[in-house]
Amino acid sequence: MRYVTPGTRLCFASEYEAGPGTYEREEYIYSSVVGIVQEFIPTVSTNTGEEKKQSKIITVSKEKHQSSIPDVGNIITGKVIRMTTREAVVSIMVVGNIPCKDDYQGIIRSQDVRATEKDKVKIIESYRLGDIVKAEVISLGDARSYYLSTAKNEYGVIYAQSVAGAMMVPISWQNMQCTKTKAVELRKCAKPEDLFSKNQ
Repeated sequence: MRYVTPGTRLCFASEYEAGPGTYEREEYIYSSVVGIVQEFIPTVSTNTGEEKKQSKIITVSKEKHQSSIPDVGNIITGKVIRMTTREAVVSIMVVGNIPCKDDYQGIIRSQDVRATEKDKVKIIESYRLGDIVKAEVISLGDARSYYLSTAKNEYGVIYAQSVAGAMMVPISWQNMQCTKTKAVELRKCAKPEDLFSKNQ
């Protein structure tokens, strides 16, 4: 059983006909949905009652219960593995509560970090390499890549280590503190439940 995401190249167009859930571009057939790849050879009955095989058809059927493949609207947990001045690249580890079996990456663009003052966002002040983040899949990118958002209060960094290598805890929406040195570092924190409840 083979699961694919939109934009995944499936085969040469000369080998199959594009069925439901796929599309043909240039000399290849690609998946247009998240789902399972299926292949079959249709047959038709001739005037003599014999069955005649047609060209092979490849399809991708949606799999509603397979949530370990990211899709728009899913909540993911992942690790920041690369950063630029404009975006952070996240290796998606978990979709919902189900671990990912394959390697999927998400991109958090500067405009998707938070809901307010988007033009003032700096990636380096929001995430650091190695941070574990919780985010929402907002759109599909290229094959095996997704655009993510941490704009909502409940999304952002959920685990981080300080420069000293110790665990950090959120002390505000934009700051985390090292449990060892008490130094404060900037982050776009996921909703800090303990702090929030104290301020009620």
